[in-house]
Amino acid sequence: MTSTPTPLPETPAGWRPAARALRRALVGRALGLAAGLHLTWRRSLQVRVVTITLVASSLLVGGFAYLIADKITSILLDNAEIDVKARLESGATYAAKQFGLYNQPQEAQLQDTIDGTVNYLAGGDPQQATGVVVALTAERYPGVIQPRTSPAVDVQPLISRELRGVVAGGDMASQISTGTVAGTRTKYLVYGSPVPTRFGQVELYYLVPLTRQDTTAADARATVVAVGVALVLLLGLLAALVTRLVVTPVRVAARTAQRLSAGLLDQRMVVNGEDDLALLAASFNQMATNLQRQILRLEEMSRLQRRFTSDVSHELRTPLTTVRMAADLIFAERDAFDPAVARSAELLQAELDRFEELLTDLLEISRFDAGFAMLDAEPTDLVPVVHRVADRLAGLAERVGVTIELDVPTAPVIAEVDPRRVERVLRNLVGNAVEHGEAKPVLITLGLDDTAVAITVRDHGVGLKPGEEKLVFNRFWRADPSRARQTGGTGLGLSISLEDARLHGGWLEAWGAPGQGAQFRLTLPARAGDRLTTSPLRLVPGDAALPFGGPRDGGLLAIGPGSGGVLAIGPAPGGDGGRAEVGS
Repeated sequence: MTSTPTPLPETPAGWRPAARALRRALVGRALGLAAGLHLTWRRSLQVRVVTITLVASSLLVGGFAYLIADKITSILLDNAEIDVKARLESGATYAAKQFGLYNQPQEAQLQDTIDGTVNYLAGGDPQQATGVVVALTAERYPGVIQPRTSPAVDVQPLISRELRGVVAGGDMASQISTGTVAGTRTKYLVYGSPVPTRFGQVELYYLVPLTRQDTTAADARATVVAVGVALVLLLGLLAALVTRLVVTPVRVAARTAQRLSAGLLDQRMVVNGEDDLALLAASFNQMATNLQRQILRLEEMSRLQRRFTSDVSHELRTPLTTVRMAADLIFAERDAFDPAVARSAELLQAELDRFEELLTDLLEISRFDAGFAMLDAEPTDLVPVVHRVADRLAGLAERVGVTIELDVPTAPVIAEVDPRRVERVLRNLVGNAVEHGEAKPVLITLGLDDTAVAITVRDHGVGLKPGEEKLVFNRFWRADPSRARQTGGTGLGLSISLEDARLHGGWLEAWGAPGQGAQFRLTLPARAGDRLTTSPLRLVPGDAALPFGGPRDGGLLAIGPGSGGVLAIGPAPGGDGGRAEVGS
């Protein structure tokens, strides 16, 4: 006969994923709670002060409570030991007198005397109601003298072998033992003393329960703990109240400072009382008033300066036009003049051209400062714009021995931009690269992706020193003041280019290294109004020797004046167009 085994109950198939999901949920909740507590700890001064106060006071009060409870317990135990010791000495003296009549332990009346003595010592004890047990033993005569206890309970487990040996050796000794006597588990203080007789020595023991002392010590500990907890809570509440009195004005000052930084210069703190916090509020209000007055003064000065610049630029137009007409006439007839006069006419013409450019740039800067610059965005193919800029600067590049190379797609690159401003930015960048190119090629690269277009201008000149990539966009800044300008620039080109890029919502960034040249990158959104997040081209060129080394197949981190922060730059596209050369 074959028996069929009973199948084991099947485990549900989904219990392991459910358990893992529950564990992940619990871990996530715990991590979220920990993060919230950490954030609260970092942000709230009041929470930190109250927490530190509670922890410190808890440790201090806990230490005092432990010392006090331990001291009370020691005092109670010492009193019990003194009392038991006095009773034991009195009882031992009484027993010695009773047993002094016997010369041999085998005498018939000795056992009765022992019983009477033990009963007398126990019955004569005024604290008998407390459960004191009296025992008398004779370790030297185990078969002759029978141990006696009063009350009749088994005290053998309460008297250790070590204690028996010490007392049998003739010394008084004590110990604390816990055992079950008459069905109740009790802690006893056991004291033993030898009792000398004519026939030898017997041992007398007093066993005093410590129930009352334990109860008193427990009540004292409970009282101390309760008082300590109440004291800690009171200290915490006091710390919270005191901290609140200090933190609240600080929070009000912080909120007022935030409003002031947001431009609400009329915000002030309420001054209450005459204490230190009131002095802080009054000083803060005075500071805000002075700050408001100074800001308004600076705004007025800036407005007057912008107006002065604009007015001067406009007023200079009329005399400049007259001087231009006269200079053109002189320049046209320069061949008939003496060579020195002809050269002066050429210099006059060149400087008038630069003067006109400076006036134009000053007017443009004044429009940016006044917030009147407008963007005329329209769908524009940037490929012809790049070619047009390269063609216009081909003559200058040929004079200084620089070759302008183009790396642009063959297909149109359409973006919603202001073509006049983009062309001006490129003209400034390429002209700057040609001027500092040191007779080496200048490369213009055009790239695009789904959201942005980018143009980089790379030269291989002297490059930029560390920190100068942020200074090149300052007005009238020059890396080498003694260096003569080849293009006759005004010193405002890069500043205007940066404002043009910002007006588009784009970035204009610079990279450079000594001896490795420089590269400028213009990144614009493909659709007007979109927000940039990445650029199609890298800011650091691929042929640059980075100090930290490493592969170039990943993104770079760069900070640009137009980006307002750190951005992730992807690798340059593979390039789907040809390369053209303009110039010599």
